[in-house]
Amino acid sequence: MAINLQKGQKVSLKKGSSSAGLGEILVNLNWNAKPKGFLAGLLSSGIDLDLGCLFELKDGSKGAVQALGNAFGSLNRPPFIALDGDDRTGAAVAGENLRINGNEIANIQRILVYTFIYEGVANWKQADATVTLKYPGAEDLIVKMDTFNSSDRMCGLALLENVNDETFSVEKIVQFYPGHEALDRAFGWGMRWKAGHK
Repeated sequence: MAINLQKGQKVSLKKGSSSAGLGEILVNLNWNAKPKGFLAGLLSSGIDLDLGCLFELKDGSKGAVQALGNAFGSLNRPPFIALDGDDRTGAAVAGENLRINGNEIANIQRILVYTFIYEGVANWKQADATVTLKYPGAEDLIVKMDTFNSSDRMCGLALLENVNDETFSVEKIVQFYPGHEALDRAFGWGMRWKAGHK
């Protein structure tokens, strides 16, 4: 079973009564790398879709976990979030995965999960991306990118916010932005950005 989140809908990730914490929260991104149909004849290159997140910890430190800039994070030390790799083609069965150490929720204020097109045409419908959040003892949460009418290359997907050091509130966002800085401004992260590459 899975819960298909609607835009603006919030659900709670809570630790079980017998659990020491939330455990590992897995955020998985899967997409179709190659254009299909009419566009396939026009576009020779595929889409390189990257998964990442902005984070804010309780101590006020902020940053990003993403392949761009080789900021892969760490699961067992700050920011307690790690990206497992960079699928450049969309061909990997496992897609791309962010792992969040839910046992460290007391140290995490909020996490904004996003995806952006590093290479390829900004055609989100062709990419057909889906993000799945999995955590122990609960139904999967599905964040489907079901809004497509944007040529912007960045999409804010889901916002996780610490409610009481035991629960994450998860909200589906699916909102498009020109880039990292615009996404940052929209959610008040307040970081300084510069161009990067993989």
